[in-house]
This record gives sequence, C-alpha cells and structure tokens, in this order.
Amino acid sequence: MSNIYLTEQGAKIKKSYRRLIVEKDGKILLDIPEFKVDKIFIFGNIQITTQALTFFLNNGIDTNFFSLTGNFKGKLTSVESKNIYLRIEQYKKYFDNQFRIAIAKKLVGIKIKNHISMIKRFARNHPDIVLDDLTVELNKSKDNLVRKNKISTILGVEGQEASIFFKAFRRMLRNNMNFQTRIRRPPSNPVNSLLSLGYTLITTEMMSILSANGFDPYLGYLHGADYGRPSLALDLIEEFRSPVIDRLTLYLINNQIIDVQDFLNIEEKGYYLNENGKKKYFTNYEKYMNNQKYAFRNIFHRQVKCFTNTILRNEDYLPYRICK
Repeated sequence: MSNIYLTEQGAKIKKSYRRLIVEKDGKILLDIPEFKVDKIFIFGNIQITTQALTFFLNNGIDTNFFSLTGNFKGKLTSVESKNIYLRIEQYKKYFDNQFRIAIAKKLVGIKIKNHISMIKRFARNHPDIVLDDLTVELNKSKDNLVRKNKISTILGVEGQEASIFFKAFRRMLRNNMNFQTRIRRPPSNPVNSLLSLGYTLITTEMMSILSANGFDPYLGYLHGADYGRPSLALDLIEEFRSPVIDRLTLYLINNQIIDVQDFLNIEEKGYYLNENGKKKYFTNYEKYMNNQKYAFRNIFHRQVKCFTNTILRNEDYLPYRICK
C-alpha cells in the first residue's frame, strides 16, 4: 500500500477502470493500480473527479488537503468508527484530573528521554561537538517534571525542555541555514519549515488512526481542549517527534539531500519547499516511515491500540522509547 502525495498545481486525479490516474494538460503524471493506494495527500490546487472521490470513500482511503505551503486544511474520510463506548470513556477520563496528570507526565517524560537519547547518539559519532552541557539541562528538566502536579506546570516543563533541545539541535546541524530556535509560524528559515511540515504530517496520520479506532482526536489530556486543535493527536505524537521528524530533518540536511535551493522564501509567509524539494522530502519521509528496522506506521497503530486499553481497561500506557 502507498501514500500518494500530489503537488503538481493544476493536475487532476481520476479513476479509470481499476486504476487511479493523475494527469495535467493531457499528460499522465501518475498511473497506479487502485489497490495500492492507502492515503492521498493533496497540496494546493488539484482537482478530484466524483468517481475518484466515491472510490476513496467506499474504500476507506483518507484524502488529506493542505495549502500549497503545507498547512493542513482538512480531510475527506469515510464513516468514522462506530465505537461510541470508547469515546464515552475518553470523555470521562478527561474530567479525571489524576489520570490527566499521569498521562501528561508520561508523555513529556518520554519526550525528554527521547531528546536525550538522540543527543547522546549524535555525540558518540561527533565527539568534537559539545553537547554535554545541554544534556545536563535536559536531565534537570526530567527531574523537575517529577514534582509537577498541574497540567499548566507540566506544559511549562515541556516548553523549557523543548527550548533546550533545539539549542542542541542547532549545534548538530552541519548547515544551520540561519536556524536559531524553533519558530512555528511563519517558518523563518528552511530548518523550521522542514520541522513544521514533518510534525504536520505525523499529526495528520495520527488523527486518521485515532478516528479509525473510535477516538475523538480533538480531546486530549496533555494539550486539553481547544477549538479546532487535534489535541489527542498532538498528545500521542509527542513520543514520536524526536525519533521520526527531528532525526529525519537532521539526516536530510546533514547529508545535503535537501539544501537551501529547495525552498521558496514567500514574503510574510516564510520558507517553504519548492516542487523539487517536496518530491525529495516526501520520498525520504515515506522511506523513513516504512523503514524495516522501525516501521513507524506500525508503531503508530500499536501505540493507539495500547492507548485504547489504557482508556477502556485502565492498563498502564507505555510511550514509545527511542533506541539508544
């Protein structure tokens, strides 16, 4: 099964017999058997025929829509899971303050541990780069987290440790492309652009898995409830930010797979991948997500199943820990 990324502006996707075809100006850009398609990711101005949309809905193929610059707009999906009992328990747990605090501390705690593991792995291969001072600071954040008993203060620790990690991340970049610190909107340099796009993609994938399993992806425990924010998806990607997107971004830049020529600097909107840059990014993202050693998509599904057992059966939730 494949995820299809459509970025060619003015293209059209249609269904013909048992195949999906992407064409533009009478020229076929992609021709793929229908059974090989898992999800569709559409960026910008791309048309979809009614026959193709009907096929996606009938076969549970999520169609995700993004702006040309990579902002998630929404998705077309078939009927959501009928597991209303899971959603009822999810809502009940939201009002259990002790449960929320326990889950929030687990998620932030594993995020810190994954950051430390990533830094230590990099330091073993690059002893010339000083990172020990920031590892010490992250360990202090981990110790500080233990004493927190409010969601607001747990989020405070999370914000502090993220700031420390991105100081280390800057040192790990061979070409920092003017990266100083993490800035979400607008992405002020190519590094922030890659991080934002990556986090958006895994959040979108996590939303689909949560919905398919019966969760409401908009009600989370660490990130709480906020209008339009997929809080539960954001909760569950915390454990994957470093193992997936931070490492992928470092790999792409340090191996010069993507460089500054792969970006557009749009006035007031910041840096975004151009057409060539998107092709390279999505190719490597798919390889990384389907890597035989890690198989992160399978791990996403496994973690959602574990979280289901936590909600329904009060089983302990064990977030994903990066290999040291």
